[in-house]
Amino acid sequence: MSRLILLLSSFAILHSAFSAQPNVIFLLADDLGQRDLGCYGSTFYETPNLDRLAKEGALFTNGYAACPVCSPTRAAVQTGRWPQRTGVTDYIGAAKTPDAWKRNTRLLPAPYVDRLAHDEVTMGEMMKAAGYATFFAGKWHLGPEGFWPENQGYDINMGGVDRGGPYGPGKYFTPYANPRLPDGPPGEHLPDRLATETCKFIEANKSKPFFACYAFYDVHTPLNARADLTAKYEAKRQKLGLEPKFGREGPRDVRLVQEHAIYAAMVEAMDLAVGKILAKLDELDLAKNTLIIFTSDNGGLSTSEGSPTSNLPLRGGKGWLYEGGIREPLLVRWPSIVKAGQTIDTPVCSPDYFATLMDVAGGKTTSKIDGVSLRPLLEGKGDLPKRALCWHYPHYGNQGGAPGAAIRRGDWKLIQWFERPDAPELYNLREDLSEMQNLATQQPERVKTLLAELQAWQTEVGALMPTKNTGYDPSKPDGRAAAAAKASKKKKR
Repeated sequence: MSRLILLLSSFAILHSAFSAQPNVIFLLADDLGQRDLGCYGSTFYETPNLDRLAKEGALFTNGYAACPVCSPTRAAVQTGRWPQRTGVTDYIGAAKTPDAWKRNTRLLPAPYVDRLAHDEVTMGEMMKAAGYATFFAGKWHLGPEGFWPENQGYDINMGGVDRGGPYGPGKYFTPYANPRLPDGPPGEHLPDRLATETCKFIEANKSKPFFACYAFYDVHTPLNARADLTAKYEAKRQKLGLEPKFGREGPRDVRLVQEHAIYAAMVEAMDLAVGKILAKLDELDLAKNTLIIFTSDNGGLSTSEGSPTSNLPLRGGKGWLYEGGIREPLLVRWPSIVKAGQTIDTPVCSPDYFATLMDVAGGKTTSKIDGVSLRPLLEGKGDLPKRALCWHYPHYGNQGGAPGAAIRRGDWKLIQWFERPDAPELYNLREDLSEMQNLATQQPERVKTLLAELQAWQTEVGALMPTKNTGYDPSKPDGRAAAAAKASKKKKR
C-alpha cells in the first residue's frame, strides 16, 4: 500500500508540475517584413488576427532576426545559438564552398554547413524532454532527409522538408508534392491546411502541455494566392489610387509602396491561418495558459524576385544588413502573464526565443546558448541585461546585398561591408531609423569602439570570413550588377 501511495503521490506531483507549464505555440513567418502588419503601420495589408495578438499581448518594436536570410535565422531559433556556432550561415541551397562560386564578385563567400547537426539541441528536443508533446508544421529548410523535424525532437512533422518554399506543382495549393504532407482535396490552400493540422494537434493534446511550432511557408515566393483575396486587393489598390514606385538600393531597385495585390492576399491568408488557431484555443478554453510568439525569419522581400513589398521607413530588405533586412515583427500573447496592449522597446533577437521557452517550460539544454529569456520583460519585472546584438553574413545573397557584419549597441548601429572594410557606416537609430545619415566620419571613436566589440564577438563565435577572389575580373560585369540587370528585366507585379 505504501508503494501505491508513493506512486500516486509521484503522479500527483508530476501532474502539478505539468499543469503549471504553459502550452506554447511558436509562429514563424517567412520573408515577412516588420511593416507588413496593420499593428506595425501597414494600411494596405489587412491582418486583424495578428493585430488582435498585439492588442491582447505585447508588441516589440525592436525584434530582430539573427540573419537577413532564412536558414541561419531558423537554426538560431531552433538552438538559441548564433548561426556562426551552428555553421548554418547562409540559406541552404546556396553555393556551399568558395570553389563552387561562379559569380564575378570581388570576394569569395565563406563556406557554410548545409544541415543542422544532430548534436545541436533543438527547441523540439528541449521541450520534449521537459514533458511536452511536440509538433512541427511548415517550412524547415535545415537540411536533407534524416535532418528533418522528426529527427530533431518533434513527435509530428507536417510539411517540414529540405525545401525553402512550396515548389510543388500546385505551389501554395494541392498537389504539394511534399513527402511530409499528403495532398488534400482540389483547391486546398497550404496555410489553411497547416493551420488545420495544428488545430488537430492542439485538440489531441488539450489535457497535457503541448508545443506547436508552425513555421509558415508564407509569404515566401512563389507569389501565389487565392483568387478571391487577390481580387479584393486589386480592387483596394485601384480604389486607393496606388501605383508601384521604386527607388534604388545599391545595385537594385527597391519597392517604395505597399500595393502588390498577390502579396497582400498572401499576407491575409497567413493571418487567417493564425485566426483559425486562435479560435481553436478559445473553443477549448486554452488561451489563458498558452504562450504564443509570432515573428519572422528575415525582412520583407523588396529588392528581388518581384520585390513584392516595401519596408519603409526601414531601409533595404531581405538579404541586407540594413534594418529592413533584419528588423522583424514580434508579438507575444500569454494572457495569464503578459499585460495586454503593451509596447516593449528593448532590442531582442532570434536566439532569445529558445531561452524564453526553456525558462517558462522548465527545460534544460547541454549546449551553450546565446539567447536570454524574455520572461522579465513579459512579466513586467525588469529589463534585460545591457548587451550588443551582432550579425555576420559573409555571403552574397540573391537580393543585391554584399558580405558584411553589423553591431547594435543602444541606439547606435555600425555596419562593415567586407568589400570595403575601411568605410564603415554608423547610424543613430533613434534619430535616423531609415539609416540615411552615415555618422562614421563624425564619430571616429565610437566607430573604433564598436568595431572592436564586433570583432571580439566574431572571434568568440568562430565567424568565418570571405576571401579575396583572385579570379575577379573588373573589366567584366560585377556579379552583383549582373544579377541586378537580370532582375530588372523581370515583371515587378
